[in-house]
Amino acid sequence: VQLQASGGGLVQAGGSLRLSCAASGIIFRNNVMGWYRQAPGKQRELVAFITGGGSTTYADSKKGRFTISRDNAKNTVYLQMNSLKPEDTAVYFCRAGTTVATMTSQGYWGQGTQVTVSS
Repeated sequence: VQLQASGGGLVQAGGSLRLSCAASGIIFRNNVMGWYRQAPGKQRELVAFITGGGSTTYADSKKGRFTISRDNAKNTVYLQMNSLKPEDTAVYFCRAGTTVATMTSQGYWGQGTQVTVSS
């Protein structure tokens, strides 16, 4: 299983980025896909997840600024991030699992992509 995240970078506060995570080695449409992030010195936290059918769930603080989506034909999950703040600076990881419980507890991890938001 490979989860290849990309799209991170340096952006000014108020800017936008779209992260992508391309999956291989799994039946993508059958997997719940999640985005997590880990800021320096902090625990990794869930940002959002999306089921194979497209139902989405967000961590409360991410609602309204972040949008998770997926393209099952491309085996790719996206995270559109708008109105970025310096506190969004973190390494962002994607994760896959066949159910929400599996994804959050023992899912496959991607390698992460760095997002840095300058003030």
